[in-house]
Amino acid sequence: MKRKTIITQLLALLLVVMSLFVSCVDIEKEEFNLQDSEGNEIDMADVVSANRYYMKRYYEDYFPIYFWYDDVKQRVSKLNYNSYLTIFEYFDATLYDDDRWSWILTGDEYRSIESGEMTGTLGISLGQAIEHYNDYDIRVRYIYPGSPLEKFGVSRGWVLTHLDSVSVVEYILANRFEQALLKTDQLFTFEDLQGRSHTFRASPVNTLSTRSSLKVDVFKPDDYPGLTEPVGYFLYMSFMQGKFLNDIKEAMAQFKSAGVKKVILDLRYNSGGDGEATDLMFDYLAPESADKKVYRRMVHNKTLSYLNKNDTIHRNEGSLDLDALYVIGGEYTASASEVLINGLKPYLDLYLVGDTTYGKPNGMYVLYYPNSSEDRAKYKFDDFSSLKLVFLPIAFFNKNSEDAYIPYMGFVPDNYCPDDLYHDFGLEENNVKACLEHIVSGSFPPPPSPYAGRTRASAADGRHVIDDDIIGDNPLYGKTILPLPESLRKGEK
Repeated sequence: MKRKTIITQLLALLLVVMSLFVSCVDIEKEEFNLQDSEGNEIDMADVVSANRYYMKRYYEDYFPIYFWYDDVKQRVSKLNYNSYLTIFEYFDATLYDDDRWSWILTGDEYRSIESGEMTGTLGISLGQAIEHYNDYDIRVRYIYPGSPLEKFGVSRGWVLTHLDSVSVVEYILANRFEQALLKTDQLFTFEDLQGRSHTFRASPVNTLSTRSSLKVDVFKPDDYPGLTEPVGYFLYMSFMQGKFLNDIKEAMAQFKSAGVKKVILDLRYNSGGDGEATDLMFDYLAPESADKKVYRRMVHNKTLSYLNKNDTIHRNEGSLDLDALYVIGGEYTASASEVLINGLKPYLDLYLVGDTTYGKPNGMYVLYYPNSSEDRAKYKFDDFSSLKLVFLPIAFFNKNSEDAYIPYMGFVPDNYCPDDLYHDFGLEENNVKACLEHIVSGSFPPPPSPYAGRTRASAADGRHVIDDDIIGDNPLYGKTILPLPESLRKGEK
């Protein structure tokens, strides 16, 4: 499986900025065009030497924390650093065969995740409603505030039809779609939810700051037929620490003020993230009966069994008093999102709506390099200026208070409902409506008709499928970058 890795510039060790695909193919020296920040050529030998230094540091300092350390240590001890050009190749070679989660990031990639800043972006996610609807149109999944397309009214569900007055299908067939999409001063043509065409020019922005939440709402009885109480809706995109914890606090304060007893937590695009945000979410959502009780048991390798621990719930003054939680999930719902589902199941009525989740029953520690006491002091205050690499090998598995693991194949929903790219987030969106219908009637509706979406794209084959920008841009999924095959994900509950 190929994956794209961006190697950041080394200072003393001359690890430079470059892009390469790490796979089973050989990497020839001539593929490298190595320059430092001033455009001076850098000797290939220096770069390879720096990478092999990183291999040694990983093997000696971080590899022993790997969950499958006892299973692979004999094989890994025989690996020769000289057989690998990059730390990324070596890291992959150390992994257990069934490990599809462990990952490695450059300092720049990690800084981008932690800051919530996107670079060179349109601030949108594009997708196709192929599953269930067999619709190959390219639709907006979501759009971040501040997107250069926002001022033109672009919203979820809009269809991208043309770039530079050329059908997007032609760009896809020519393998030039992403290049055309991110072109400066591009001419876009979209079709809105009412079928009206909009043509305008826009360019990617250099930097776009995002939030961990896209929407918070309280649905009132007058908003939906039969609803007799307020229901909170929280579209939460990523478990992020620091300043982003306020997104959780503000949403919960709004729900508390409205007297919400039922919450629809939309995690369909949330692949996980930080433990501090996970703890905080548990503290707000768990019922009073769960206070001070275990929500997660962490199990490490045999050598590090002394690190095994239980994480407990600590409700606060703003904690909600829920009698039901509805989670909207899908193939992008992973890691901390699945920990939340697994950990809350023993304590309250939790209903999963949407599609089967990703399946990530384990977790990593954020292992920084360099990691001197001086470096750690800077990282503590979110100063990652000296950070070169972040290692994320699987270090533990998660169980809930009843010793239940997150399924390898993901959680199968109580109510299957495909992602609805035909309506904006809210009362008209099928997943939200399914939750509200269950609140009102006690029963979930059947899946929507597969003909609910209008298909204009002509070909129902892989040639017209665009790369998935959620998976491709998010390193938190793991080594394979992709969910399990459909045949394995769809199973009996």
